[in-house]
Amino acid sequence: MGSSTFSGPVRSEAGFDEITKNTTTGAVTTVRALTVSQITAGTGITSGTGTVYDGTITKEILGSVTYFYTRIYIDLRGLNDGGSTLDIIGAPTASANCHLGQFTTAANGTIYIGKMTCLEAPTTGGADIDLYTAVEATGVEDTLITDLDETLLLNAGTSTLNSQDDITIIPIVDSYLYLAGVTASNATYDAGKLLIEFWGVT
Repeated sequence: MGSSTFSGPVRSEAGFDEITKNTTTGAVTTVRALTVSQITAGTGITSGTGTVYDGTITKEILGSVTYFYTRIYIDLRGLNDGGSTLDIIGAPTASANCHLGQFTTAANGTIYIGKMTCLEAPTTGGADIDLYTAVEATGVEDTLITDLDETLLLNAGTSTLNSQDDITIIPIVDSYLYLAGVTASNATYDAGKLLIEFWGVT
């Protein structure tokens, strides 16, 4: 088969496969397969006024190894950091389901490392934000993350423009990702953008 040239985007509902074809037998072998899916936040995040959330998972199969890249972008505007240290960040007032998405082996692979980057410094709300996972999906804004069956993934300190922190503690399978405010300011963010990334394999 010869090459083809397209003037517009190539669209597919089920990913893209790069193949080789045996010139003798005609047998087709997939050498690279690429799919992109969504990771979904809870309503306690997506209901924030002005809040922007985007979560994607890229799955790439190369030979016998499958690679996963999970990317979560969140603009904190419209979310509240709570009135006590380590309160769950979410849409006010007392919104439930304030998670940033669930991690499963099937969707995210076996995660081996992660990173959180501050793309815009948080203002109004506290800038010292920690990253947790919890078994429960139902975490409520302005309640303690430690009231859940939780695990601290990252004690990030103060988020400033371009600050980066490696996440070396691995999320528990089937757990949910949360942000918790260390500063008990009980204020709604008017700025602050975070990029949270995880890499996994199977």
